[in-house]
Amino acid sequence: MNPSLKEQEEIFDAARLISDGGARRSYLERACGSDTELRKRVEVLLGAMNHAEDFFAAGSSVVHGLGGELHALTIGGEVDTQVGTKIGPYKLLERIGEGGCGVVYMAEQEKPVRRRVALKIIKLGMDTKSVIARFEAERQALAMMDHPNIARVLDAGATETGRPYFVMELVRGFKITEYCDANKIDTDGRLHLFTQVCQAIQHAHQKGIIHRDIKPSNILVTLHDGTPVPKVIDFGIAKATEVQLTEKTLFTAYAQIIGTPAYMSPEQAEMSGLDIDTRADIYSLGVLLYELLTGRTPFDAKQLLQAGFDEMRRTLREREPQKPSTILTTLQNDELTATAQHRHAEPPKLISQLKGDLDWIVMKALEKDRKRRYETSNALAMDIQRYLNNEPIVARPPSRTYRLQKLVRRNKVVFASGLAIALALLCGLTTSTWLFFLERQARKRAVEAERTQAELREVAERGLRNEAELRQQAEARERITRAAVLIGLNSYPEADELVAGIPTTLKSLEGAMVFRILGEWNALKGRWPEAGARLFHLSRVGILEGWDHASLDFTRCAVSLIEAKDYDTYNQFCRDAVTLFHDTTDPVVAERVMKICLLTPPDSVRIKSLMPFYEISVETMQAKPTGATDDWMISWRCISVGLMEYRRGRMPEAIAAAERCLSRSTANESRSTTAKAILALAYSASGDQRLARMQLTMAQETLEKRFKQDFDTRSTTDGYWFDWILARILYRQALTAVESAESNGPQ
Repeated sequence: MNPSLKEQEEIFDAARLISDGGARRSYLERACGSDTELRKRVEVLLGAMNHAEDFFAAGSSVVHGLGGELHALTIGGEVDTQVGTKIGPYKLLERIGEGGCGVVYMAEQEKPVRRRVALKIIKLGMDTKSVIARFEAERQALAMMDHPNIARVLDAGATETGRPYFVMELVRGFKITEYCDANKIDTDGRLHLFTQVCQAIQHAHQKGIIHRDIKPSNILVTLHDGTPVPKVIDFGIAKATEVQLTEKTLFTAYAQIIGTPAYMSPEQAEMSGLDIDTRADIYSLGVLLYELLTGRTPFDAKQLLQAGFDEMRRTLREREPQKPSTILTTLQNDELTATAQHRHAEPPKLISQLKGDLDWIVMKALEKDRKRRYETSNALAMDIQRYLNNEPIVARPPSRTYRLQKLVRRNKVVFASGLAIALALLCGLTTSTWLFFLERQARKRAVEAERTQAELREVAERGLRNEAELRQQAEARERITRAAVLIGLNSYPEADELVAGIPTTLKSLEGAMVFRILGEWNALKGRWPEAGARLFHLSRVGILEGWDHASLDFTRCAVSLIEAKDYDTYNQFCRDAVTLFHDTTDPVVAERVMKICLLTPPDSVRIKSLMPFYEISVETMQAKPTGATDDWMISWRCISVGLMEYRRGRMPEAIAAAERCLSRSTANESRSTTAKAILALAYSASGDQRLARMQLTMAQETLEKRFKQDFDTRSTTDGYWFDWILARILYRQALTAVESAESNGPQ
């Protein structure tokens, strides 16, 4: 193709996507300029395209629809493929879809089996070398894949006139967005469908295929025994990353965009020398997720096309989209109500669902810098699964460093000037310092010759040690990644065996997720030594996540170590917690550190180290009246303060704090049971075994009832599993104390 034809094809491809006549004319004026011959050629092509679309208007444009008849069309003496004709063993029944270069028919296969299939064939007049190469690439891409959520290729061939075709599984379904809206699928249901799409795209990526045009019309939802199953179709512009899809040359012409603008990644719009990799599909998946959650794409498709080619590219590369929850707040009341109804929710609840975790998951997938996106579609699916399981997600708000980078990009001239001045000063200072250093080194060289030799030996030995450590860390990361995959397949025993013995020096968010899941799995199965080991490991590698999640992890670890009777590790764990958070002013942190460090009788050193946490908890417990917004936390502080008073030997104060917990409406069953165990301990130590036994009986009834049920790790209504284990630990201590006192005679 010569340069003028390249330009002609580029302008035609862009113009045919603009449905509004005025906007299309404005685009042609900007794109063609004064070249009347070029504009005339493009308009002829557009006219031919419109004529073809009018001719085939009786057909359906969606795979699941049923349309009217097709009629014979003669172009250049050749009869076009039409309803009723046969291609090989296939009889064409109905045209059910049409793309840029191919037409899809529903056909009936007669031999060797009788079945309905979808047959895709190149359009008449579109069988250029580049189109045929792209067509064959789609067939090869689909043939390489075998996944329940990807349409399968069944056969391929060519007509008598040489036009290639291939035969696919017939998918009767709706676009994923239309299916979800028509059936009023709630947010969780949409996320479950979306994770299946991610798994299908992951399969394609593992086969070395990048889809490059992920959008709702290429993901159809069909029903298998009443269960919705998404199917990814149309790999027509897929790119092979590791394998050659076709022997014919398949390339993108200079300044030609491949993909649909509203779903296109910034690097696709950039059209630079940067290679397009699988992370382009991650961005498109992010757009699809955005649309499933809000009913809108991050950038309106019509506005992108009407803005012109250059402005569209600038928007995709530079403009940051609004968060999903934010864009919902900008809608008119009727639009917001309709969007919420399609998701089986009230408008305030829908906005609340998207705020936080879902916002950050979507925005991480939509990062302009592809290095900051999810590395794989499987990683995106796993983060959504973590959200559905009420577990900490990997996506986090951007750091201050990242926001500074964004500021620099928006103010390149100002920062470039400042940087140039700073570099000049730095270079001058560096040069002066270096010359001074060289002069001093020259004087010392003779004296330090022997020392240098010793240092070189030390460097060599340190290098060997570093190499061993890096090799060990690489092996550990690989084992963690493999364990994460096994967890995704519910192969917990294999994953647990795989991570045993991994060093605690490796800090990794993925590792924290793996050890948290395996720790809980072992705990819920009563495998306390294994649970304690995994959760203690988590306390060493998971500090990256911040106290909100780490505090709950510390409670998981403390109760598991005690249940495993590993008191040495528990005592070390308590010392670590006090050291790590010794200067905190957060009452939540203070309450939780104090609680986990008092589960066994402490010595005077530990009591003294916990006094700052005790003072914070007492102050905030007394400052908030009943009914305050954080009233639920007051009941926890009452428990921790009561436990501290008991360990200090102040029984009246311990009883008062525990009773204050029981008096609060927000004290759920696990907290109430824990408070009763503390009351039993305090009453027994005070000599009143009757009241102690009464509290024990009530606590025992609740514990026996709760431990007959399976724990739901996502439930916080009546307490997490580790809250109940904590209550059981204190109950056992109280039972021992009461029985010992009763054996010595009536009180």
